[in-house]
Amino acid sequence: MQPRFAIRTILLALLAACTAGLVAPPPARAAENGPVIPDFFDPNRRLARPASGSVGSIRFTTTDDFPPFSFPGPDGQPAGFNVDLARAICNELEVPCTIQVRPFDGLLDTVAAGRVDAAIAGIAITPDSRAKVAFSDVYLRPAARFVARRAEATKPIGPDALAGRKVAVVKGSAHEAFLAALFPKAERIGFDTGADAEAALKNGSVDLLFGDGVRLAFWLQSEPAGGCCAFAGGPYLEPHFFGEGLAIALPPDRTDLRRAIDWALDSLYDKGVFAELYLRYFPVGYF
Repeated sequence: MQPRFAIRTILLALLAACTAGLVAPPPARAAENGPVIPDFFDPNRRLARPASGSVGSIRFTTTDDFPPFSFPGPDGQPAGFNVDLARAICNELEVPCTIQVRPFDGLLDTVAAGRVDAAIAGIAITPDSRAKVAFSDVYLRPAARFVARRAEATKPIGPDALAGRKVAVVKGSAHEAFLAALFPKAERIGFDTGADAEAALKNGSVDLLFGDGVRLAFWLQSEPAGGCCAFAGGPYLEPHFFGEGLAIALPPDRTDLRRAIDWALDSLYDKGVFAELYLRYFPVGYF
């Protein structure tokens, strides 16, 4: 998956702050005998339940080309993590729900004009987009990960630990820029595609691979990977490189709906529904 999040130039001050740990992992909890469930919701915040009737219905829109978040199901209907999350939000609010598929291009303007109530489609959270639409709380964030061959996966990861080690990365990507800034002693080996980088790690021509956690999670459990490799180290979530995360875009004047959706997201996390959806679509968690 290529994230739709804007890539920003990192400030020099960030370099000084990012030491051996580099970027703190998200608050998280471990599922029983399973992956870590990311938690981006403030446990100390208490949101008021929306008044009955304050939201009559929600017209969600999404895309069909953003797996595993949204894609056509076997019956041709929208499916995916975002789609099921939208339905869960409507169930929690006890309101009717429709989900339409639209092209990603022009979706921001469609939301801004109020032609739909909400878009759950990976619209990047940027100053420009914030000027046009409102956003719900972030419910999931992109995470970059290192992958190593299984025999090497427990070795330490850090700026000095990677000195002289060959790290595969896609040329021109945010991951390449992150490596250059924060792991300058590593030997970056650029590849044109993620598949080429994955093959290089599997055949041993590089020591590590650095890339998008979602893509790598699915590759690790795939037949082409053949069980060769595993995640090494923890997730990297620096928004200056990898974006602020996934949130629901809404028309700017729908404060009532934004508050209702934020309450529903909090409630779904507390009830374990979010964890159930995460494990359904990310059996190999990327956090």
